[in-house]
Amino acid sequence: MSGTVVAVSSNGEYSFTKPNRASITLLAGLGVEGDVHAGVTVKHRSRVAQDPTQPNLRQVHLIHEELFDEVGERGFKVAPGQLGENVTTRGIDLLALPVGTLLRIGADAVVEVTGLRNPCLQIDRFQDGLLKEVVGRDEAGNVVRKAGIMGVVRTGGVIRPGDAIEVELPAEPHRPLGRV
Repeated sequence: MSGTVVAVSSNGEYSFTKPNRASITLLAGLGVEGDVHAGVTVKHRSRVAQDPTQPNLRQVHLIHEELFDEVGERGFKVAPGQLGENVTTRGIDLLALPVGTLLRIGADAVVEVTGLRNPCLQIDRFQDGLLKEVVGRDEAGNVVRKAGIMGVVRTGGVIRPGDAIEVELPAEPHRPLGRV
């Protein structure tokens, strides 16, 4: 399984959206160089308030561009970086990957998938009603989160739009993604 990097984004300040960049540098064990969410321990404000010593399992946020197409059919206009992601992808069903999947991005970078992004109300502040499009329920009543996945940087490297993404699944049995 493989895909492509559509866009890369980062922001050194707390902001819901992240500006697109020509490249970003991933730092092993930390995240995206210069991004406000980089670090060994949690950086998301809600997580810091709970316990600032928690390990940062949300160093890199990846989202599939196909989601933008899906919500676009319902009248929402979303572009790369606008939902706060660091890496916008195409061609990989990110939400179906199991915990522990390795994503080899570009020449050197490796990101280990840790779980699903748990979207918050900021999405509705960005575009009213969008939260219901990225979080819903399936026929059985289970919560379905579509706002991308989170990961930690195992091997650093520079990544750019157009870079290939190779998927390496972990040994079975596979564990489905949960929110992190």
